[in-house]
Amino acid sequence: MTKADLIEEVSRVVEMTRKESEVIVEAIFDSIVRSLRSGDKIEIRGFGSFRTRQRQPRVGRNPKTGARVEVPAKKIPYFKPSKELKDVVNSSATPAAAPVAPAPGETPTP
Repeated sequence: MTKADLIEEVSRVVEMTRKESEVIVEAIFDSIVRSLRSGDKIEIRGFGSFRTRQRQPRVGRNPKTGARVEVPAKKIPYFKPSKELKDVVNSSATPAAAPVAPAPGETPTP
């Protein structure tokens, strides 16, 4: 789903114009980004939490030349889904086809 798809879905569900829905979606994203930039944690019950994690500086390699490159320390955004979201996603997924066990007395086929 893209941001445009999300805006369309909000517009359809709440019966607003696409422009009004776009303002709502943008406001939500902007407030999440502002909170993460200031170091706050965002917790949405039943959905998950957003926070930042600190990465330590390290030495990397340029894959093209093999030259050493200093990678500075940085903060990265991190999303942790809630247990409820994990359960909903996993309950709606169709289980993979399990191999059929041979009937008693039959030899399994490779």
